[in-house]
Amino acid sequence: MSLHFPEKPRRPDGAAFVIAVGLAALGALLVWEGNRLPQLGGYAGVGPADVPKLVGWCLVALAGWTVVAAFRGAFPERPRQQVPPLLWIIGGLAAQLVLLPMAGFSIATGILFACTARGFGKRQLWISLPVGLAFSLAVYGVFDRVLELNLPAGLPETLLYGG
Repeated sequence: MSLHFPEKPRRPDGAAFVIAVGLAALGALLVWEGNRLPQLGGYAGVGPADVPKLVGWCLVALAGWTVVAAFRGAFPERPRQQVPPLLWIIGGLAAQLVLLPMAGFSIATGILFACTARGFGKRQLWISLPVGLAFSLAVYGVFDRVLELNLPAGLPETLLYGG
């Protein structure tokens, strides 16, 4: 004969409540801003104020759903956050922000790519850095030549795509 002990009930999920508050605040902001826009529905009856209000109300409803799920304990247990991968990604973003005006898009974004890959477990920076640089140069080419959007150019962009 085996004994079955009832599972200890989980406490309400505090992180889900924080997310619900953020969703509700963002939804309320969208509804408020949507109400400030002029309602120029015209022939169709749908104006520029309708979409922000619709998205806002959907976010408020999602916040309510999140609160209910938090009380029911419907969210799975989350693993502890690992700090080193997070630091690699944040460091890559910081490096991109600092290097973008000086080194150009490809170098700055290639470093971001390599740091993000390292954060997700790819330890060979000597592989991910050239791959990131090549990918960034291709993206730069699409934005610069095809879409005609100006991104900060560095030495690789100038050599490959001209001034």
